[in-house]
Amino acid sequence: MKNINLKVNLAGISLKNPLILESGCFGYGEEYQDLININELGAVVTKTITLKPKVGNPPPRLAETASGLLNSIGLANVGIELFLKEKLPYLKKFSTPIIVSIAGETTEEYLQLIQRLNEEQIAGIELNISCPNVGKKLTVAQDEDKTFGLVKAAKKQTEVPLLVKLSPNVTDITRIAKSAERAGADILSLVNTFSAMSIDVETKSPKLGGILGGLSGPAIKPIALRMLWQVRKTTSLPIIGMGGITDSRDALEFIIAGANAIGLGTAIFINPQAYQGIIKGLKDYLSRKRIDDINKVVASLNEK
Repeated sequence: MKNINLKVNLAGISLKNPLILESGCFGYGEEYQDLININELGAVVTKTITLKPKVGNPPPRLAETASGLLNSIGLANVGIELFLKEKLPYLKKFSTPIIVSIAGETTEEYLQLIQRLNEEQIAGIELNISCPNVGKKLTVAQDEDKTFGLVKAAKKQTEVPLLVKLSPNVTDITRIAKSAERAGADILSLVNTFSAMSIDVETKSPKLGGILGGLSGPAIKPIALRMLWQVRKTTSLPIIGMGGITDSRDALEFIIAGANAIGLGTAIFINPQAYQGIIKGLKDYLSRKRIDDINKVVASLNEK
């Protein structure tokens, strides 16, 4: 079937296809320049940036688990000044939309970061309010009122689309999602990693230097998919779905459940070119089903 459309629009951000490289798994781009053609992607979300540089958590920072990956990076990053001077210019060379992920310990820090980014030509800003690897400093997404207050304040400070990254480590993710929507979020991004741990039985020690980490990979896919489906039933906002997506069938499950776009993370550690196979798989599926537009598949679940 010819003329298949994979383009999607997320609150004014135009993507050539629904695949997005997610924050924390892509660095600042240069690390993958020989492996990934950024221009082939729908969008890129940068590594989360803070006001000042952060060294992150003590090593080891990664540990494999059954069908998953634990990480305890601790938001290690170069800080906003070096990011704007050295990292963002590289990403701006590409035609793919660049979304900058930010995090702060206070609302004021988030607002200062937004003010600096308002001077740059970027596609959007993602509020990372849900990283499980930095103690109690970034648990905004576990509280409805804190989520509402931060998102409302942030929305007043910028005209670019505002994404809010939600945490799965909550009792009812739909309540947090609705709070973010009421406060003015333009796009919801879900889910972040699940708080988890692993122990080396020989040494009787945690496998991660930070003890706790965030679980990602195929192990979390069914739970992430359930959460996305629940959130889609409560909002009409564009949703970026993620959590264990490794191939086109995984991606289609999220799209059918209600995702407008797909976030890739752990998959590119295994195969940096995984996105190419997913794009081809989406086209093949649409051709086989005689559907000319990927947007017609969004939230098309036949519920019994």
